[in-house]
Amino acid sequence: MRQRVPHFARTQKMQTPTVVVGKIRPGRNPRKYFDPAEMAELTESVRVNGVLQSLLIRPVEEDESGREYEVVAGERRYRAALSAHGEDYPVPVIIKAMTDAEADSFALIENIQRADMAPSEEAVQAAKIVGWLQGDRDEAARQLGWSRSTLDKRLALMNCSESVLEALNTRTIQLGHAELLATLEKGTQDKLLPVIVSEKKAVAELKKTIEAAACSLEKAIFEKTQCTTCQHNSSLQTEMFGEAIATGNCTNRACYTEKTDRKLEGIAYGLKDEYQVIRIVRAGDNETRVQLLVEGPTGVGEEQAKACHGCQNFGAAVSGLPGSLGKVYGGQCFDTACNSQKVAARIKAERDAKAATQAPASSSSSSDKPATAKGAAGKATAPAEKPVTSISESEKVKAYRTDVWRKALRKEVAQNAELANAYLISIALHGLARTITGDTMGKFFEKLTEQKASSTFPGCLTAVQALDPGKRQQLTVATTVAAIDGMDVTSLRDLCRYHKLDLKLHWNLQKAQDFLEMLTKSEMKVLADELGIRKALGDGFAKLFNKSKPEVIAGLLAVDGFDYTGKVPKVLGF
Repeated sequence: MRQRVPHFARTQKMQTPTVVVGKIRPGRNPRKYFDPAEMAELTESVRVNGVLQSLLIRPVEEDESGREYEVVAGERRYRAALSAHGEDYPVPVIIKAMTDAEADSFALIENIQRADMAPSEEAVQAAKIVGWLQGDRDEAARQLGWSRSTLDKRLALMNCSESVLEALNTRTIQLGHAELLATLEKGTQDKLLPVIVSEKKAVAELKKTIEAAACSLEKAIFEKTQCTTCQHNSSLQTEMFGEAIATGNCTNRACYTEKTDRKLEGIAYGLKDEYQVIRIVRAGDNETRVQLLVEGPTGVGEEQAKACHGCQNFGAAVSGLPGSLGKVYGGQCFDTACNSQKVAARIKAERDAKAATQAPASSSSSSDKPATAKGAAGKATAPAEKPVTSISESEKVKAYRTDVWRKALRKEVAQNAELANAYLISIALHGLARTITGDTMGKFFEKLTEQKASSTFPGCLTAVQALDPGKRQQLTVATTVAAIDGMDVTSLRDLCRYHKLDLKLHWNLQKAQDFLEMLTKSEMKVLADELGIRKALGDGFAKLFNKSKPEVIAGLLAVDGFDYTGKVPKVLGF
């Protein structure tokens, strides 16, 4: 007799989607160590009972193996199902579209809520989340449900060497061991690790050893003249005490750290003319930045790389890590999510262009099919959208731009009394007349009449009534100018557009040294590309930008044979 399936079970089966294991790939799990005994037990359970709890997966671009989903949560079940039943086995799933950042965050939170996840595994994933959040540790801690202190301690583990992280993953050493080793250079960590394991050194014993060698004066990056006679110099302590710490170290960690931090800040300050962003990177900040590359699997492409130099997230990293203390890494992108999108766009554009050039000739000649992307010369005529190469809208650039708009608009309105009168009525109708202040009008009145405005309303009425019509008309124009001065940026932009203000008549790079002075050298490169100065300089471009910022500015303002007329940066437009 056929076994009757309960109605509830049949309903559940219909409602729960399944995907065969072979269509799914691992990828988001921060857990790297899987206890062999526990995995064997789970695999046997899945062999007998199947997968009872759904995997959380997300759709991804299909890879060469035909896998079009990625595990976000449930990799142990995924592995057990693959081992027990093979690639054709259907597993219950919950399919949810997620960004990389959302998937990383969800995977870590899901694993934290389960037992026995190694702190090193938490650290690796937490660093990714901090990277997606562009270094905002407070927001990362909030999303993870951790205190800021817990997050910082986990991120500090990111300075551990691979072997130390693996030892912590497999529970060969304790968390305390790893936290202490993280303060040392990775080469030193690898030398100490076998000793710790073989001699089973306690955390307290290791702490004493590491504190003795942590503040090496030989490797200090700050000026050490005062250290030679300091009582905290262990070289001097050797003479004072029979037993001393290792020679050539500072025993005053607070002072050593303060001097190191001051030196790092000085290095960062020295780069302010070169880059938009300069950050001192510490343990755990490794995912907050990525080297901007032009070519290769992680390259953004030549045109996009030029555009990236003008981005407000482009800059340099100053290392605050043992082993590379004070080292500067230029050409850094501090928006890793954007960088990954640009890399993916470049790869897709190259793949599409390649597919277009390899398309059969018949496909382009067929009248009932759309034309391919091949031009007369056989090259693709529909490339990816060209990156916008322009300076980013930083707050200082916005302020400068607004000032340019106001000055240009004031000048044109001041020359047309009839237009000024029409604009003034419009301004009053829209309720913007409140931006006209008595102080501003008083200055205009004094300039036109050579007398101070009255402090009383009747006095103002009398004074204005006594003016000849020409002077009153001039004051009406001045009132419009005063309104433009006080107008909010949105209304100012609307007025500029209505007026069809042509900035080419009012702004010229040769007269705008103040504009260049607010830019970094990286942003100036983008400006030179946009305006055609790089091309005009030719081989002299690189030579110019190897000079100091004032010399670069002087060079950009005096390019032989270059016509500056009408060259207005896109960032100044409205």
